[in-house]
Amino acid sequence: MGITVCLRQPLGSPDQTGIRHSARESSRKVAHDNKADVVIRPMEPDEGDALGKVFYHAVRDGAARAYSEEQRAAWAYEAPSGPKWNARLSDQSTVVAEIDRRVVGFMTLHLKTGHLDLAFILAEAQGQGVSDALYIVLENQARTAGLKRMTSDASHLAKPFFLRHGWRILGSRIAERSGVTLQNWQMEKALVAGIAT
Repeated sequence: MGITVCLRQPLGSPDQTGIRHSARESSRKVAHDNKADVVIRPMEPDEGDALGKVFYHAVRDGAARAYSEEQRAAWAYEAPSGPKWNARLSDQSTVVAEIDRRVVGFMTLHLKTGHLDLAFILAEAQGQGVSDALYIVLENQARTAGLKRMTSDASHLAKPFFLRHGWRILGSRIAERSGVTLQNWQMEKALVAGIAT
């Protein structure tokens, strides 16, 4: 079984990368053995609160092996929702991953700056190629937008993922939330000609 990554948009219309798709071009296979079928699509206008719940559970459950309960509670004390959260998501390119029509993760990218802001996958969907599928879409969008580099502030869990995709560490920093310290890494990737793999 493989992963099928589908970029859903009306046929013949440009997707978020500006590329027009025919029926044949609207999906592609990415080889991963024993992985679930993943659908990658743009965020729907009304699903900000659902993505807030993914963020919350990804931090509270999925980050348990790298962060203490106190750190996870400070990072995600509740699921973000409402107009400010929706604006944060809609001001970026936000791509969503579904497995069996259930949202299991999302990533966001500022197409003007190249900053990958949010990357969260539910614990039960980790290790199934979801992060790779989301990331490839965003890196290709960055390339299409003419960006020369991408940046991110990566967590303990995201750092090895980014390194695997050719990123480098610029430095580390300590962030404080509600009096609790969390370490992250400033990372970047130079974008050269070609497409993400």
